[in-house]
Amino acid sequence: MRFVAFLVGCAAMLVGCARKPENVTPEGAVRELTSRLEALDGGEGDARAVYDLLSERAQVNLQARAERYSNASGRQIAAWAMIVPSRSRLRFVPQSYQAKVAGKYALVEVLGVSADQAAQIPCVREKNLWHVDLNFPELAPLVRRTGVPTP
Repeated sequence: MRFVAFLVGCAAMLVGCARKPENVTPEGAVRELTSRLEALDGGEGDARAVYDLLSERAQVNLQARAERYSNASGRQIAAWAMIVPSRSRLRFVPQSYQAKVAGKYALVEVLGVSADQAAQIPCVREKNLWHVDLNFPELAPLVRRTGVPTP
């Protein structure tokens, strides 16, 4: 009986010490995204970690891009593979994060060391966590040529 109580106590301590996700706050979501972008080196795991912090809307956009690329190239590509290091560099080193929350939306102001180093990053609360709601440009419609036989 003492052994069972000991195991229950150990389990409770482990649960109590479990690390909370960074994106329980909008500032934490943006801070974690910038951290993961800085570590992005082209590896699948790094890109997947960035992708997981994005809003559903941003993920759907990347999925559409991946699908279009897959159809054009003839090889399957994952949505998070659309996040490439050369297009994901930070413009400045963030020094502070401050969120303005309105319901399930937030705008996080990120400041650097000088006055011209500032950005406002939109976030949305989805599934009880905050996600960065990057606004990727919409995909242009595919141009279909008429009168040309398809292979």
